[in-house]
Amino acid sequence: MLGAYKLQHRMISKPSSAMGARRLRTVLVATAVIIFLVHWSFYRSSLRPLVTQKLVNGKTNASVCPQSPLLGDVLVVLRTGATEAREKLPVHFNTVLNCIPDYVIYSDFEEDIAGHHLHDVLAGDAVDEKIRQSNPDFKLYNQLRASGRDGLNYQTLFGSGWNGATDNPGWKLDKWKFMPMVDRALRHRPNAKWFVFVEGDTYLVWQNMLEWLAKFDSSQPHYLGKHMYIGHVLFGHGGSGFALSNPAMQKVTQRWKQDKAAIEAYTEQEWAGDMVLGKVIKDAGIDMFWGFPHLQGDSPTTMDWNVSKLEREPWCYAPVTFHHVNSVEYEALWAFEQQWLRDHPQSPGISSPRFRDLFKGVILPQLRERRDSWDNMAFGTEYSTELLAELSDGNRNTLSLAERQALISFEHCRKACESQPDCIQFSYSQGRCATSKELRLGHAANSPCQEYSNAAAKCLKPSALRGNSLGSSPDFIQAGWIMDRVAKYIERLDNSCGHVEKDWLS
Repeated sequence: MLGAYKLQHRMISKPSSAMGARRLRTVLVATAVIIFLVHWSFYRSSLRPLVTQKLVNGKTNASVCPQSPLLGDVLVVLRTGATEAREKLPVHFNTVLNCIPDYVIYSDFEEDIAGHHLHDVLAGDAVDEKIRQSNPDFKLYNQLRASGRDGLNYQTLFGSGWNGATDNPGWKLDKWKFMPMVDRALRHRPNAKWFVFVEGDTYLVWQNMLEWLAKFDSSQPHYLGKHMYIGHVLFGHGGSGFALSNPAMQKVTQRWKQDKAAIEAYTEQEWAGDMVLGKVIKDAGIDMFWGFPHLQGDSPTTMDWNVSKLEREPWCYAPVTFHHVNSVEYEALWAFEQQWLRDHPQSPGISSPRFRDLFKGVILPQLRERRDSWDNMAFGTEYSTELLAELSDGNRNTLSLAERQALISFEHCRKACESQPDCIQFSYSQGRCATSKELRLGHAANSPCQEYSNAAAKCLKPSALRGNSLGSSPDFIQAGWIMDRVAKYIERLDNSCGHVEKDWLS
């Protein structure tokens, strides 16, 4: 290329006639075209997703990764604990973290897992030593310092699964990590423009997070979070993920250093560290930007896809995080993202995936007329032997024939759902039929759930009803969706997006 350029330069420098002038114009045009093509080639390559190679479990793993001007300016902070780290972290190492160039993992125990280092965020002067020695929340931490993982036992690990448990000692300790975590993260990357905080069961849609952050001025103090209240305190829910700009981090850490004793006293009285952090952020003069629906407190399998909060429905927006995501769901989301990046090279006019895209790519293929041993969390109207027995004769007579027969069989339960114009899914177990107008995928299960907590992503009240005629398991449950109504549901939500640009909140 350089030799050709020199030859063209010599030809341009000596025009001697009309023929030379025409030759000059030809050469100028050719040179301009060559320069344009070279620059366009570099431009296009900068927009394409980057394929990274990482050694995972002894094998080279190729990941298609998004590109962004912010890529080198964001530190992702993953918070975990010894009671859950070995179970929850490996799927991160094999998926999303492959595409994040700068991240740090903070825990309550210094160790290495699968070649990744976990830092003890409570070490040193992070917490007053008197509190560490006297507060019962630190019993687990002191056991870990004295005996390492040998100090953990079955009771200590109880509740360390994907959904956690409030009686897990790790949860009681967790509230103390938030303020030291912010301080340590800023010291770790003092020049980062953004700090993104997630947990072990948070799925981070990395390409969308980068695109969302780019819409804010990182030179200003920003706190982006999924709104939650405890009493009158508004804060960003930790499991849904939250982000702080560098100026916000500076203000918060300054406040922490000035009022450390008072903040620690406040932490002792409360039970949620994300709430403590939210209060400190507010006291530092920073308001929270309400990030719903970008930031989600549920997983894609448990969320209601037509839920409305703050007069916003997720369907038309871009997902940035999900919470309570187990390893199977994590890998499914990662596979979707990878395929999306391959099918949609990043270039002007090509958007990142929206909730509607994720639904159609991950959830819709799993919906069908009938699924055995599956609980789709149909929590609308319930028909059961127990509830029907409690009805008066008058109220029982108000039920349609389809409703009165709903608990007879799976097909009768379907007919009860079909008799209700807004019913879209149902579940059946021996002596119990539940119908719902909310669309959820749910999860594999042997027994139905009568009361499910989205906040805790677990069943609070398993069904006490049992039967042996439907399958080998006494807890057998079947789920179904009215698929023609699902199609209309999707069409209606797609039409709701219209031509109004409401993909991003900023």
